[in-house]
Formats: sequence, structure tokens, C-alpha cells
Amino acid sequence: MSTIKKLAGQTAIYGVSSILGRLLNYLLVPLHTYDGIGFDKSQYGIISEFYAFVAFFIVLLTFGMETTFFRFVNKSEDKEGTFNKAASIVVALSSIFLISVIVFSQSIANWMGYPDMSNFVIWFGAILAVDATSSMFLAKLRQEDKAVKFAIVQLSSIGVNILLNVIFILGFYDAANPEASMGIGFVFLANLIASFVKPLILYKEVSTFRFIWDKTVSKAMVVFALPLAVAGFAGIINETLDRILIKRLLMGDGSPEALKYAQEQVGIYSANYKLSILITLFIQAFRYAAEPFFFAQEKNENKDKVYSKVMTYFIIVVSLMFLVIALNLHIFKWFIPNEGFHEGLKVVPILLLANICLGIYYNQSIWYKLADKTIYGAYIAIGGAVITIVLNLLLIPVLGYEGSAWTTLATYFSMMVASHYFGQKIYPIKYNLRKAALFTFSALVLYFIGSLIPTDNFWVGTILRGLVVLVYVGIIFFFERPLKELRRK
Repeated sequence: MSTIKKLAGQTAIYGVSSILGRLLNYLLVPLHTYDGIGFDKSQYGIISEFYAFVAFFIVLLTFGMETTFFRFVNKSEDKEGTFNKAASIVVALSSIFLISVIVFSQSIANWMGYPDMSNFVIWFGAILAVDATSSMFLAKLRQEDKAVKFAIVQLSSIGVNILLNVIFILGFYDAANPEASMGIGFVFLANLIASFVKPLILYKEVSTFRFIWDKTVSKAMVVFALPLAVAGFAGIINETLDRILIKRLLMGDGSPEALKYAQEQVGIYSANYKLSILITLFIQAFRYAAEPFFFAQEKNENKDKVYSKVMTYFIIVVSLMFLVIALNLHIFKWFIPNEGFHEGLKVVPILLLANICLGIYYNQSIWYKLADKTIYGAYIAIGGAVITIVLNLLLIPVLGYEGSAWTTLATYFSMMVASHYFGQKIYPIKYNLRKAALFTFSALVLYFIGSLIPTDNFWVGTILRGLVVLVYVGIIFFFERPLKELRRK
């Protein structure tokens, strides 16, 4: 079977759980933002802020152990023992974290500015601990090519979360009088229950786990993983710090009115950020499949050709997705049914381009993992984090949340360029830069052409913009002929 075809198949299966699963999860956005049923912009801003902190801590708790496990298991005869040693590190970190959150929950809630939400802080501590631990057992399924079971676990958890959100919000939440019920706590409670679904379905894998702390191997794993954890943490700064800074930088004197305005800005930005989810979710599905795939190709004498072809096809797919979404925002905007959020649509094309750069960076990042130079991943991500912090501090007071969107694009573009530069010096992979530039530049030119088409007449505008997308599809088939690759045995 063609290696590209195999990767495409794995990506498709993982896509069922990550793309479809998280897409279903994101379908909660219309429920959460529906006027008169869900939450207002301020409440949605609080929800977004909590989940921004979740993103930070899940990276710290997993500590890069998924990638570390993939690296070490390929060098070991004792695959079960290697897994237990890697998973033990995550279990230890998660346990210490959860105990600390329980002890200091009120102090954490006070620092966040929500002193009456200490119980929610504890819930999130439990969510993080369970999700971090579950991620290792899911990584084991990926390593064993059990993509179908992986999909079942993920979709089951997401399905429970969606179902409980619908039941809690439609059945128990009163949007006209949110103080009379648990309010946004219904969203958090649904997430908490759904998180425990994963270990329940993974009972067989969990029951065979044994806590092992091998001083030599565990130390080697930590040394390998530390740069990945630093890179991951810096990456989360790049991805989510803007939500926190928007609130902090726009809340002015901290008066109730100023705080409410800042929370609304976070809510508007966060809701529109999710319109770039299709590219983000494809990147996630691709990473689930590509990481073990790339490691498996390490001994293939044609690995450079495989890596290059994968990069070209990746750019084709994400560029096509960019065009479809960016040229049809007059349709996609109704993913957020409350028109009060639509003022933020201007940031969506910027964030789509930013995510393309991030996806290319992830694709390139295999070089420092194969070369055992994970420290470079940390250097690049830290550099990106510095850009994120500096530009957000400079641009948010001037441009508001639009400044965060431009910062995101500048950060991911810089990381992409830096990774390519260092990769070609240390572990060169001959990517087809001409084709990469051709497909990317063509997508940008067609976007600017398509954006000039008015949408006053819905059907005429939609058809004309659809024709622009078809022109790009024609360019793909003229220069690349992708179906030929997929037909290869």
C-alpha cells in the first residue's frame, strides 16, 4: 500500500474522533451563544477564560510523554514496560496537581477574579488530571494502530458532554435569571462527567497498568520530554494567552462595567476563533496519525520523498479549507446564531492563515524529534511565546482583539520560518518549496479576488465564490494529480 495512502487512511480514522468529534463539541457554540437560551457575551467570556487555563495545564501534566513514549517504544523490546514507565510520570504529575488544586482552590479562584467559583476550580482540577492520564492510554492505542477504539473512546466522551450540555441548558438553565441556577457551571459539570467516560471505556488498558519508576529510564524520558514540555507550554502561550490578556488589558479600572466589557471582548474573540476550527481540527487529526507514522518511516531509504510529499499534500488540503471558509463567512457566521458576536468576523481569515502556518510548523517539527534535538522545539516555541507576549501587549490596547489575531499570525509564521531554517541545517529534509509556494500563493491570490465579490445577493455571491474555489481545485489537479497517488497500491 502507498505510504501516503496509509497515512491518509489513518488520518481519516483519527479524523472521525478528532475532526468529527470536536466539530460536534463545537456545535455547542450555537447552543451556548443562542440569544435567550444560552449565555451572553460576558458569560461566554468567563467560560473561554477557564478553558484557556485548561489548555495551559494539560500541556504541563502530559509533559510531552506521548511523543516520548512513541520515541522510546520503537527502541525497546519491552513495549508494555516502556508504556508503564512513561504513563507513571503522567500519573504522578496529575496526582500532585489535583491535590494542590483542592488545597488551594479558593486562592486560585480569588486570583482569577471569581471568588465564588472555587468549586469550579476543583472540578477543572479533576478534569485535567483525568484527561492527562487518559491521554497516555489513548497514545498506547495510537501506537498499537487501534485507531477505531481510539475513535470510540473519544466520541463517547464527546457525545456524553454534548448530551449533558443539551439536557442541563435546555432543561435546567434559565437564561433570563441565570443566578437562580448553576449558570455556566452546567457546562463545567457536563465536561467533568464526560472526562470520566474515557477511563471507564479504557478499563481493560487501565487495569493492566502498573506504576513503575525506573530511575535510569524515567530520567532519560524526562530529559527527552522536558524540551517538548517547554515547547508545548510555550505553544499554549501562543494559542491561548490572548484570551487572558484581552481581559486584563481591556478591563481598565476594573469597575463592573469595564470588567463586563472586557469579558464581552473575550467572548466575541473566542467565538469567532472557533470559526477556524476546521483547519485546526484537521491539523489535530493529522498530528495523531502523522507522529507515529513519521517515526515509523525513519528507516525508510525514501523517507525524504515521503516527508516532502506529505508536506505538499498537507498544504494543498489546508489551503483549500482556508478558501472555502474565508470566502463563505456569510454562511459560516451563522454557526454563531447571536448577531452580537458577528462584529468579530474580521479576524477569521487572519486566524485561518495563522493556523496554516502552525500546521506547516507541526509538519516540519519531525526533524528535531528524529534528530533527538527536541531542545530546538523548545527554543522555537519560546521564541514564539516572546513574540506573542510582546505583540499582544503592544497591539491589544490599540486594536483590541484584532491585535491578538495579527499577533497569532506573526507568531506562527515566525515559528514556521525558524523551524525550516534550523531543520535544513541540522536534519535536512528536501521539501518541494516550489510547489508549497505555488499552492499557498495561489490560494491567497484567489482569496483576495473572491473577497471582492459582494454578497448582497446571497445566491449569486455564493455561486461566484464557489467558482473561485473550483479554480483552485483545478490548479491542484493540473499540477499535482492527487488521485494518482491515492490509487497506488
